[in-house]
Amino acid sequence: MLVVISPAKRLDWSERDVAMTEPVFQDDANRLAKTARNLTLGSLKALMDLSDDLAKLNRDRFRDFDESPSIDDLRPAALAFAGDTYQGLEAASLDTDELRWAQDHLRILSGLYGILRPLDGIQAYRLEMGSRLKTRRGGNLYDYWRDQIAKELRAQAADLKTDTLINCASQEYFGAVPVKPLGLRIITPAFMEDKGDGKGPKIVSFFAKKARGSMARFIIQRRLTDPAGILDFDLGGYAYREDLSKPDAPVFVRPYDAN
Repeated sequence: MLVVISPAKRLDWSERDVAMTEPVFQDDANRLAKTARNLTLGSLKALMDLSDDLAKLNRDRFRDFDESPSIDDLRPAALAFAGDTYQGLEAASLDTDELRWAQDHLRILSGLYGILRPLDGIQAYRLEMGSRLKTRRGGNLYDYWRDQIAKELRAQAADLKTDTLINCASQEYFGAVPVKPLGLRIITPAFMEDKGDGKGPKIVSFFAKKARGSMARFIIQRRLTDPAGILDFDLGGYAYREDLSKPDAPVFVRPYDAN
């Protein structure tokens, strides 16, 4: 069983007893970084709707992006992001064996790198998958990546002898994974909050993002290989609701005041 999640902003991390690996699509990342490096500050600001300060920061990052970086300039992908989903994943608190298991079973979708294993060494960057960065392949990153990510996920699933992928990524990022070349059963859990006001459970974006990361952590720590195992997910006070669920769209609900 494979799991995919999407990234957020970069987070500094302490040294860990793990060896970094090279991203599968490093050459593509180099090409995209070069394309972004050639943008003007104004174009980069407009591309990702950035403030002046963030536009300057990311201009500098693309300017300094090295095709042969030193190890001091790299961070393992699972430990290099922050944000709501990564608050749930809490990768920095996973032990070495858990990180190594995640290396085979967890994949992070990335606008710049396409797909990352948890221990892939990456440089600091910001490039959302939905960005309309023009390349020779088209007018946005979906055009650029085409079937590459899906085929890589399918190949890893074959190595694991599984036909199932647990999708914990956002719609923006999973939109880069076309279903036909993927050829896997896709299970997409949803996480809801029940305010007890009689209106029924609702998705609250902040909490749902964090819960997607927690689901990935739950799978890693329990070494789940049977998708039925995710129905036992209970982190953060969530519980499976069969009455709201479909076979490949399980729903988990918790009382709103449990957050």
